[in-house]
Amino acid sequence: MTSSVKKNILCMAVLLCVLITGCGKENNNADSKAEGTCTIMVECSTILDNMDKLDKSVKEHVPQDGIIMEKKEVDFYKNENVYDVLNRELKNQGILMEASFTGSSAYIEGIDNFYEFSCGDLSGWMYCVNGEYPNVGCSEYQVKDGDEIEWHYTCDLG
Repeated sequence: MTSSVKKNILCMAVLLCVLITGCGKENNNADSKAEGTCTIMVECSTILDNMDKLDKSVKEHVPQDGIIMEKKEVDFYKNENVYDVLNRELKNQGILMEASFTGSSAYIEGIDNFYEFSCGDLSGWMYCVNGEYPNVGCSEYQVKDGDEIEWHYTCDLG
């Protein structure tokens, strides 16, 4: 067997493995039935009143109205939490998000180039559901039908 035939067989074997196993968790809800609907929005309007504190490298990214993702109704699926919905919807719109995890608890470090401390020592991302700020991380809050999820960038811890 020549080396080019061996390479072709190896490439086909790798391709077959990828096709069989898939490429990760993406589209895990493609065949699932929605559990319900919720609304989600992402905004950073507090930056508009704190431009003097904002890191100069991200000033050009500030939306004129402070809205990164307009409020919209979306489906959610069995066992999804606030992090899952945020992650999916930002990906669907091509909006950058970065998170870190401690165990299973997610912490949102940045959305759309705005990170913790981008606008002062007390700045970062907070979420509320139905107008209240839960005392649990976003990956621990199970979404319920009719929930209104809002993500706010704060420049002063709230």
